[in-house]
Amino acid sequence: MATKSSSGSTRFRSPASAVWFLAAAILVLIFLLQRRPPMDPYAIPTPRTSVSSRRAELYGRMARDLDERGAAFLKGGETSQSLTLSDLFDVRDSAVVPKLKAADPPVRANVLYLDPEFAAVMSKAVKEVFLPYFDKVIWFQNSSMYHFSMFHASHHLEPILASKDEIEAEVDAVKRVTKAVCPIQIVLDQVVLTSTGVLLGLWQVESGTDPADIRSKLREALPRAPQKQLYDPVLLHTSFARILGPPKLPQEENTSSFDHIKFFHDLVAQVNGKIRGFQAKVSELWCVEEYDVLALALNGKMKVRRLDLGCNEDESN
Repeated sequence: MATKSSSGSTRFRSPASAVWFLAAAILVLIFLLQRRPPMDPYAIPTPRTSVSSRRAELYGRMARDLDERGAAFLKGGETSQSLTLSDLFDVRDSAVVPKLKAADPPVRANVLYLDPEFAAVMSKAVKEVFLPYFDKVIWFQNSSMYHFSMFHASHHLEPILASKDEIEAEVDAVKRVTKAVCPIQIVLDQVVLTSTGVLLGLWQVESGTDPADIRSKLREALPRAPQKQLYDPVLLHTSFARILGPPKLPQEENTSSFDHIKFFHDLVAQVNGKIRGFQAKVSELWCVEEYDVLALALNGKMKVRRLDLGCNEDESN
């Protein structure tokens, strides 16, 4: 029987050779994996159509939340940060007032800021529709504090302690990011009411640096930040109001058979009829230290550093 010469064989000449080859292959693989950048949900290549479609899908789920979970806020439900409504608000002299509590440690948030010129239009529309039915059981977000949460250097789920010098270093790192970020032209996609009673404006991006890219840049600039952030990387939302209790119903309505979900959808549809498609421009990012729990939402104590979006292409290269 003919045999293949040893010079043409692909077999190893000895077990020792096989072991050596396998070890070398493993070392090469480890080296390549180490050079490969880690998978990060914030490191998103952002063809705008792809991010817009992801955003639209997310917004569709958020719009269905009230139907799927019901109006939990009518039963004193929890907020998205596991706080009950009674933890956050009280009624004094026929007015809703926040219960401010010190945040220990303070939360360090980076948010995009919406100029009151634009916020006033939305605040007016929301109050016109909701105030007649929810007087004394609704908290309206201060229209001078409308914002879009982007990225946390420290939050309540994963506090990252920092000295004053470390906080200043974080702010300097964020400043470098804002120099490379362009102002954003946005359009209000829709208003939704969540099962926890929060009335939200959900936005799409028409031009400028996409929020997904901003979060990716902030992740790179703030390596000590919590790995688990609070919001989906493509989400761009503002809080308009929070409902704290049941509506005042017309006297002819039978409260036992009243369809609250349909009623809420009708009110949301009215707000959408007024402001859906509204356009705005975002040109500031704020670094915020919240000394009170949810200070941005509840007019609490905080320290704000306002940074302009510079759109310096040289900084982004």
